[in-house]
Amino acid sequence: MASVTDIESVLKEKRVFPCDPAFAARAHVKSADEYEALYRRSTEDPGAFWAEVGRELSWFEEPIRTLEWNCPDAKWFVGGKLNVSSNCLDRHLTTVRRNQAAIIWEGEPGDTRVLTYQMLHSEVCRFAAALKRIGVHKGDRVAIYLPMIPEAAIAMLACARLGATHSVVFGGFSAEALRDRINDAQARFVITADGGWRRGAVVALKDAVDEAVEETPSVERVVVVKRTGTPVKMNRRRDLWWDELVAGVPAACEAEPVDSEHPLFILYTSGTTGKPKGVVHSTAGYLAHVQVTTKLVFDLKDEDIYWCTADIGWVTGHSYVVYGPLANGATTLMYEGAPNQPQPDRFWEIIERYKVNVLYTAPTAIRTFTRWGDEWPQKHDLSSLRLLGTVGEPINPEAWTWYRRVIGGNRCPIVDTWWQTETGGILISPLPGAVPAKPGSCTKPFPGIVPEVVNRDGKPAATNDGGYLVIKQPWPGMLRTVWGDHARFVKEYWSQVPGMYFTGDGARRDEDGYFWVMGRIDDVVNVSGHRLGTMEIESALVSHACVTEAAVVGRPDEIKGEALAAFVTLAAGTRADDALRKELREHVGKEIGAFAKPDDIRFTEALPKTRSGKIMRRLLRDLAAGKESVGDTTTLEDFSVLAKLREEDE
Repeated sequence: MASVTDIESVLKEKRVFPCDPAFAARAHVKSADEYEALYRRSTEDPGAFWAEVGRELSWFEEPIRTLEWNCPDAKWFVGGKLNVSSNCLDRHLTTVRRNQAAIIWEGEPGDTRVLTYQMLHSEVCRFAAALKRIGVHKGDRVAIYLPMIPEAAIAMLACARLGATHSVVFGGFSAEALRDRINDAQARFVITADGGWRRGAVVALKDAVDEAVEETPSVERVVVVKRTGTPVKMNRRRDLWWDELVAGVPAACEAEPVDSEHPLFILYTSGTTGKPKGVVHSTAGYLAHVQVTTKLVFDLKDEDIYWCTADIGWVTGHSYVVYGPLANGATTLMYEGAPNQPQPDRFWEIIERYKVNVLYTAPTAIRTFTRWGDEWPQKHDLSSLRLLGTVGEPINPEAWTWYRRVIGGNRCPIVDTWWQTETGGILISPLPGAVPAKPGSCTKPFPGIVPEVVNRDGKPAATNDGGYLVIKQPWPGMLRTVWGDHARFVKEYWSQVPGMYFTGDGARRDEDGYFWVMGRIDDVVNVSGHRLGTMEIESALVSHACVTEAAVVGRPDEIKGEALAAFVTLAAGTRADDALRKELREHVGKEIGAFAKPDDIRFTEALPKTRSGKIMRRLLRDLAAGKESVGDTTTLEDFSVLAKLREEDE
């Protein structure tokens, strides 16, 4: 177990939002009693529960066993053969869904495309056949480095169709980061574009690929999508234009049957500072997990327009932009660009125009929207929305209530979902027709998932005591290994608490059985003997009317051990001065206690974030400690934010 003490929980949040009876009446799971019965059945006989979920998939050969478990090694749906691409496409072609929109896409400049299931099937089959012609085979690794364009989903599905394992690398990563990921996976093929649009500028993806592949001896071919029309260098022996590659290729390619445990994809966790850590997900278990969670957590209906705003470079894009929605036959919306291009109402304009019903986005995005002001969403008719979701990190209660009030019109339930790259899909979340919401809590576990909060000895923590979040039983979407380094998989995830998956998050469970995730254990600070989760202090700061966003980190202190440093973004028109600093410190003292008052409060126009919306607290810790930042910063959305903070620090 990590050499840390238990974590104190200091957040005080008592509000409860009951399920709307009208929503619940139409929901897949309609009441608390129905949820409790389903959950009890799923944990008393998990094999039967997950077998039932697995029967929703389309199989070439049915599995003979649901699970073989030799901790930490799992095999789900043993003996089964299937294909993810045929589950996401082919099986819908014999239903009314064949003419339904599978993907609605909008580019940042305003160009649009709509692909029905029939059209998407044709595009995927044609590209898969073209890939086969240039030598892509079952078991090969293919790196995908694309903007949020339909070809990203097409490439993923085409790889899956051939049984090739894809490794999607986020388009914001540098050439060096791309190189390391290609080399770790030993990818033979790279799929990229001439560029992508972001805040009105072209992101030069092909240039980054050219630089990366100078040091990737495994790469044989690079396929390039024409997206921006930017002139790029093409190596005649290596590079192929996508449109020329597929020209004249028939839209026919049978899906390759693969074993249930065949590796569907490798996804490298973001922000790595050493050797890239490639999380490996299987085929059947992963697909079963994302299909059922997409359906029940988002209460997905056939008529819904569903929008997850994540990039496909992150696991949220894999699970809840592409595979989960398409496995359910849903209409998934993809948007290429930034939420404030050309103005801060781009998201709301898209929702109004396409009549989006389900919106799934990140807490950091929500806090940014609050800073931009209510007037931007209020310009648009958001009445089509019926469900809201959050993903990425814990959401503070004030951002949660703003999201419900301003975006959801005080009528849309919010599903606050907790999960990780490693878990494959959602593990803890309210089912919106059955579980009342508490702002800031991801509420209760999904059926079949058995989480626990334990202390440093691995024993269950008392009610409302902070501890370490673990998962006690295997689940289908769980990672199978770290690519090429199974010992690292065992050490990082299964050696901390024997027999349990160690999440690396701090949490507490309240008297109603609701889980409150307190952030990464790495973000816990030790102040005068109090071990505090920074998320709770951040929530206290944001509950002040003048604050729209806050990040709290620890810095070394000779007396306290660690002192608290807060980086605060203020509401428009607020004056940043010493009087406000004092007021905010007193506010935290009132909300939590004097021991939690920040020692330093720095006002900043913005916080350093990745393009996926996560605050890079590691950089803030270095700033607070007066150290030079080291490690990977290539996913920073805006380098000028970090530069300004450093200037203020000098």
